[in-house]
Amino acid sequence: MARLWQKDYSLDELMQHFTVRNDYILDRKLVCSDVLGSLAHARGLERIGVLTAQELALLQRGLEEILELQQKGDFAIREEDEDCHTAIEGYLCAHCGDVGKKIHTGRSRNDQVQTALRIYMREACLKLTRLGISFARALLERAAEYEMVPMPGRTHTQLAMPSSLGLWFSSYAAELYDECLHLSGIYHILDQCPLGSAASYGVPLPLDREYTAGLLGFSRVQKNVLYANNSRGKFEAMLLDGAGYITSTACKLAQDLVLFTLPELGYFSLPKELTTGSSIMPQKKNPDGLELVRSRSALVISCADLVKDITRSLVSGYNRDFQDTKEPLMTGLETAGSIIAIMTRMLDGLEVHEDRLREGMRSEIYATDKVFEIVSAGGSFRDSYKTVGLDLESVSSLDADATIRRRTSTGTSGNLALKEDMTALEELSGRVERELDRLGKVYLSLCGRQLEVCTL
Repeated sequence: MARLWQKDYSLDELMQHFTVRNDYILDRKLVCSDVLGSLAHARGLERIGVLTAQELALLQRGLEEILELQQKGDFAIREEDEDCHTAIEGYLCAHCGDVGKKIHTGRSRNDQVQTALRIYMREACLKLTRLGISFARALLERAAEYEMVPMPGRTHTQLAMPSSLGLWFSSYAAELYDECLHLSGIYHILDQCPLGSAASYGVPLPLDREYTAGLLGFSRVQKNVLYANNSRGKFEAMLLDGAGYITSTACKLAQDLVLFTLPELGYFSLPKELTTGSSIMPQKKNPDGLELVRSRSALVISCADLVKDITRSLVSGYNRDFQDTKEPLMTGLETAGSIIAIMTRMLDGLEVHEDRLREGMRSEIYATDKVFEIVSAGGSFRDSYKTVGLDLESVSSLDADATIRRRTSTGTSGNLALKEDMTALEELSGRVERELDRLGKVYLSLCGRQLEVCTL
């Protein structure tokens, strides 16, 4: 098929490669989303009389054939197509006759791309949240299993105060829960439909945008048609930022595990099947996965920054620069998903060495507890601090289990309230699963088949 913008001249070959680059390859991930948008748009055109019922039936059958081909891996998008949108329209023209030429009535490639991306991002957001919840759940389960096991607490990497393994595990779970909540807020922003905004200024047709938004399962229309276009890149950056918060948490946990699995500390052992070897030193079991989590968490954040840098200085309305936000979006989301998956697997196989954790509770770690013993007997904190600090050699070891149990204020090692945390996490999980189920029913209603538009 000719390009959607075909003129009375041939595009320079170098310009062809420069403008398309690998966009047509990336667009293979958007075929299902674009078909869903096209199905809803076709129904909207029939609703206002642009298509007859028979024409709609032809287009629907053609679009369903594309889905079948795509699910088999047989739907081709060539470089000369530029993107999936031209390839889809070309297929409809070839297999449905002249009615295929009507599918683009009332829309621009701008809102077509936006709608496909929005459908893709909406599901990606939910699936990323689901992965984050699974990660947090694994941490909470470990926290409950080792709730009262003593662990040296550290500040500046040095020994600080008595802590517990339950506190350490659950701290990461609490962080992830908040980040998953943040993603649910981003989902609400993503859950508005740009279809019908055309090239930022609408069209002189009575499109029922609320109707097509409803068909696609969106909670509302993205009303202002210029903003619908200007939000491209901004919404991608929001989602990537949300992913970046989770991967930053994974990065910190990875760094802790690199440190705490050192033979000199030996608090944990990584599952051997998740370590790699050395080409020269036969004894090595390297934490390559954890090290790559550190580096790839930076990749996710850099993808968010790249999208923001691309779009921050653009004049309002469509600019071709937007095209270059697609690759960092997909790269960032897929990288985030793989980071969360490998860290969850690490936790499942992590071996805890309680004896080494207890060995790490050296006498100096009880200095602050000694201060509060004096305070409890009536001394002032500052004088007690000075007394202990000037005679650290006199600080002797205390009962590690008793010291962590004595910390009973909310959120401390003796009062973690893990059941409350798990309840909150499962409530959030239920909301995510219900929404994914609802979207699955939306897709089934539109195209007559079970569909995943984003695999993370």
